[in-house]
Amino acid sequence: MTTSHPDAVVGLPAHLLNQFDVPGPRYTSYPTADRFVEAFTQDDYVQALRQRAEGATVGGKKPLSLYLHIPFCESVCYYCACNKVITKHHEKGAEYVRALGREIDLHVEQMGRGQAVTQVHFGGGSPTFLSDAELGDLMGCLREAFRVVPGAEISIEVDPRTASSERLGRLRDMGFNRISFGVQDFDPQVQVAVHRVQPFEQVRDLLVAGRELGFESTNVDLIYGLPKQTPDSFAQTIRRVGELRPDRIALYSYAHLPQRFKPQRRIHAEDLPPASHRVQMLSAAIAGFLGFGYTYIGMDHFALPGDSLAAAKRQGRLQRNFQGYSTQPDCDLIGLGVSSIGKMGAVYSQNAKTLEEYYDALAQRRLPVVRGIALTRDDLVRRAVIMAIMCQGRLDFESIELAHLVNVQDYFQSELSGLAPFVEMGLVTLEPGALQVTAQGWYFVRAIAMCFDRHLQADRVRGRFSKII
Repeated sequence: MTTSHPDAVVGLPAHLLNQFDVPGPRYTSYPTADRFVEAFTQDDYVQALRQRAEGATVGGKKPLSLYLHIPFCESVCYYCACNKVITKHHEKGAEYVRALGREIDLHVEQMGRGQAVTQVHFGGGSPTFLSDAELGDLMGCLREAFRVVPGAEISIEVDPRTASSERLGRLRDMGFNRISFGVQDFDPQVQVAVHRVQPFEQVRDLLVAGRELGFESTNVDLIYGLPKQTPDSFAQTIRRVGELRPDRIALYSYAHLPQRFKPQRRIHAEDLPPASHRVQMLSAAIAGFLGFGYTYIGMDHFALPGDSLAAAKRQGRLQRNFQGYSTQPDCDLIGLGVSSIGKMGAVYSQNAKTLEEYYDALAQRRLPVVRGIALTRDDLVRRAVIMAIMCQGRLDFESIELAHLVNVQDYFQSELSGLAPFVEMGLVTLEPGALQVTAQGWYFVRAIAMCFDRHLQADRVRGRFSKII
């Protein structure tokens, strides 16, 4: 059974663009993070940690992944919706590294030392705000607390403005084997509009250095829908990135939510491209990167055929987590640092969102968890359905029925009936025992997944999400 490919799409009808120019979740989790509640506390998270340590989780012990959030940036990018602290005072990094060490120690107290880890990711903010010594101390702390297995993916997000080939070499020596560069767009006018100016040559030289240093994977992040972007200008960025040939490309749609994210108020709404232009950019990016030999992984990821993400796609092993598409099997995830989100067994948790609150909890020797959710049986079934749609573009009823002991036709009778408009529009086909996303449907896969989101259907409040197109 094969999934369809969106490169077959040469144009999308205007009525579809208008109909789906609406907000919707990205489904890096289900339930989505807006469903987390403050009634979920540190005590609930500790219980989940202990259950893992005792091997009491359903289905046995899962692989373990670590995410470390480094919130600091020297300057603000106007599009950014991440949890960040803008400062030029690098001494703040040392205090934060000490706090991360305390948080790691608290996890060891609950789980024991030496839990096997298969994936480590440093995100932000700008992790390279920290000095090499501070990053080295953090890596040493992690290796002392956990057993980072041979072949583990150890990745870091790099701000090209804070890096050099020499610095990449030091990161490689620390054990990092995957690097991701935030590019967003190479057009100078767009860079000025979003307050992130970095020459093409700077990124090019770092990518070349990364390959020469033996990094297993290099990634470039792009955003379409930014102010001053046009289909023609973004086509030039697509061409330049394709010629650089990073191993992976993450292509995100800009979510303009100035009511939630203060830096975005500096972006003039009249400078944003209309929905039709955003779709042209997405369509051209897909066609362009496929033309450069990339595999289309899904909604926002591309990879060269030899990359592990492309292999996972071919083999039906693709997963989706809080960082997007992933090769890792259904992992437990420990989120470390301010605002970090974790997944442990059947619970999600999130740390305090401010440094003050984060530091205060650790000073009291408490894990800084301030909210989360314990998944119900219904949540688990729906998560499996939504992730199958998002990752494979196909839902085989039998696999859900065997794993969750439900009859899909009965359990999702109203949802399957509600897909009728999607079938009529040519976005979905319903086969005996399966749902298949079509070529056009890949553009609107979030809308298809939304049909199975019980929480979203219940309240219809979607303004907090980015737009589907």
